[in-house]
Amino acid sequence: MFAALARHGSLSATARALGVNHATVARRLAGLEQALGPKLFERRPTGYELTAAGRRALESASVMEDAARGFSQLEPAPSLAGLVRITATPSLAEKFLIARLRPLQDLHPALDFEVMAERRPASLPRHQSDIALRLGRPERGEVLARRVARVAYGFYGTPDWRDRLKDGGALAFVGFDEAAAQVPEALWLARRFRGLRLGFRANYQTGQIAAARAGFGIALLPHFLAAGEPGLVEVRLREVPPARELWLLTRRDVRRAPHLRAVTDYLVDLFRRERLLFEGS
Repeated sequence: MFAALARHGSLSATARALGVNHATVARRLAGLEQALGPKLFERRPTGYELTAAGRRALESASVMEDAARGFSQLEPAPSLAGLVRITATPSLAEKFLIARLRPLQDLHPALDFEVMAERRPASLPRHQSDIALRLGRPERGEVLARRVARVAYGFYGTPDWRDRLKDGGALAFVGFDEAAAQVPEALWLARRFRGLRLGFRANYQTGQIAAARAGFGIALLPHFLAAGEPGLVEVRLREVPPARELWLLTRRDVRRAPHLRAVTDYLVDLFRRERLLFEGS
């Protein structure tokens, strides 16, 4: 606005050129002079004339204006295209990841996704997957690994179960079946609450959520999975398991593929923005 006013010499002409109200130009000019200190224009009957300070400022403003014009005239980057295969745990894929990939496809319509929801991860070196999201620190190998989140846990049940425990009622848990007994959360629960009843067993966490909502007992769940689930509240017990680390793994050649690099960067930023959801804050 300052550079345009220097060219046109009046508030009304500047406002027409920029498509704004003349009061806006006057207000912005006053703010600029207040920020810089010296007066930039003398108000004369013939219009606005630059002061000595204004002429010095115009030299810098003209350089800025030219740079901004050149920036706006850059050719748009080509749209990313191609298939990106991601493997993740079923609960992470279903309840968090899939819906949050949609904005990236809106930005790049030729970008396609394939999500494999498996507890046993696909192989990156054998190109079964391009990106893997895994719980726990990965072993050293021919992959690039980045820790993207700390997955914290809590106990969740119906309000009735919470009130029952406040009154000293007996505990009953919703947990994993025998086939998934080696899952770290299942091992921790078995060690800390020996001999306590498992009122319902399921080998997948979304099933455990449904069972907890139905009132079978209290489920140990990651906060990101249970937060906001209708009918469930957090039930405070004396301790919870330590948080687990979520790692993003890619092959080393991903950096040479623009569409894979873009998705990787998007996911890293996504988990940074959603940090509090995973930590349960």
